[in-house]
Amino acid sequence: MSQESDYTPPAVWKWEAESGGAWASINRPIAGPTHDKELPVGKHPLQLYSLATPNGVKVTVMLEELLALGISEAEYDAHLIKIGDGDQFGSGFVDINPNSKIPALLDHSTTPPTRVFESGAILLYLAEKHGAFLPKDPALRTECLSWLFWQMGSAPYLGGGFGHFYAYAPIKIEYCIDRFTMETKRQLDVLNRQLANNKYIAGDEYTIADMAIYPWYGAVIQNTVYSAAEFLEAHTYTHVVEWADRISQREAVKRGRMVNRTFGEPESQLHERHDASDFDTKTQDKVSPG
Repeated sequence: MSQESDYTPPAVWKWEAESGGAWASINRPIAGPTHDKELPVGKHPLQLYSLATPNGVKVTVMLEELLALGISEAEYDAHLIKIGDGDQFGSGFVDINPNSKIPALLDHSTTPPTRVFESGAILLYLAEKHGAFLPKDPALRTECLSWLFWQMGSAPYLGGGFGHFYAYAPIKIEYCIDRFTMETKRQLDVLNRQLANNKYIAGDEYTIADMAIYPWYGAVIQNTVYSAAEFLEAHTYTHVVEWADRISQREAVKRGRMVNRTFGEPESQLHERHDASDFDTKTQDKVSPG
């Protein structure tokens, strides 16, 4: 690999142009809203504002799993946030998540309503609120939370690192792809070793750790993001493959993956979800863009 480069960093970096590539229009070095826009509010206490990226899928899977347990208090409205259009920079969304990233949750069952942002925080909030998918035993709970935070710290290397430079960057930079491919494969090996002796990520119990990790690493293994399964030799991580297959067969996971989804086959999309019956009575209006 060549070590030569014509680029020398300036003494002070200036934002003079978009970074290029997919999603360039939504990247900027400042925070805060760009426009005034109120968020819609549905009929349920839990109001989710999201998109079916891996981080968004974590939360819709969690909510559907809670409902599958018969926890009616987990009923929710899922409103579509079109990040390509900059919806996350609207004033209403920024009020819930000052970091302007999906997903964001507003719980109207409390006074005043409780805002929750960052997908891992939302999973933990819902698990504690409803007493599910988080082990009661202190040691098992700690193991689960360790893996939850492992995902939150590791996935940026997979998404913003490997995913960006391999799939989305306007030019292919060998050093960057090599660097983040190495890290992604190391992370997959971490998971593969953990799953060699465990049915689920934190042991024998299905938990929020699985819900956090599956939408990212399961998607890579099953080639539903980045189209990189062959490049990464995903099939060689056999325990991760088996785990991902096991998770993907859960009915709540199938439903959760559909919510706020605007890509793929029309039958896999449910742009907004306001009632459980939406999955059964899905009309063309609910799956068509716009």
